[in-house]
Amino acid sequence: MRVVTSSPSLVDQVVEAISDEIVTGVLPSGSRLIQDDLARAYGVSRQPIQQALTLLRGYGLVQSAPGRGLIVSPIDAGFVSDLYEIRAMLEGLAARLAAERARDRAALEGPALIVAGREAARSGLVQRQIEADMAFHTFINHLSGNELIEETVRPHWLYFRRVMSELLQKLEGMSASVWDDHEGILDAIVRSDANEAERLSREHISKAAGKFVRHLQPRGDGRPQPRRRLSSGKLLA
Repeated sequence: MRVVTSSPSLVDQVVEAISDEIVTGVLPSGSRLIQDDLARAYGVSRQPIQQALTLLRGYGLVQSAPGRGLIVSPIDAGFVSDLYEIRAMLEGLAARLAAERARDRAALEGPALIVAGREAARSGLVQRQIEADMAFHTFINHLSGNELIEETVRPHWLYFRRVMSELLQKLEGMSASVWDDHEGILDAIVRSDANEAERLSREHISKAAGKFVRHLQPRGDGRPQPRRRLSSGKLLA
């Protein structure tokens, strides 16, 4: 039988394009999202724009505003706190299960992620730091062997990215202590110390949440900047 390959749908690409602009601040909090304008800017019809905005609304990045239609959601400290409470529980469980089930893979593959993360922190590049952080936490979730953990977390990664981007830009980079925490979690997993792995993971997420809630404030309204166009189902630089 012929192998069927999949590629991102046009809606997925529009979601990625809009979310990237929200995460990086090109579309700040409060920016109006007018479907006709977005369709022209990206070179697509209204239908994928409408579907993408519906998805982004579900992710918490877009909301309705009386008299303004859809806007980029302000970052809500209460929502961030609630979201990170759930994440702390899930990732604590993931670390525990990883220590019980996957110490060998953790020992084999984990150190490279720590090295990459420390290099990303030294680079000062915000998106590189976010990608390294997400790679580490996704790795631990995979090690757990429980697919529901990652499936539960995955819809919120866009919001996590936005929160991290906002904070890293304000603090001008990720502290080395973040990767000290990651290394401690990995070490506990490699030692099969499930209790310690869970404790360290939960403390790490809770500490991050406290920092985000203290520092994050909405940026306020701003004018959207030129966007990448979408043509023939492909993103153009």
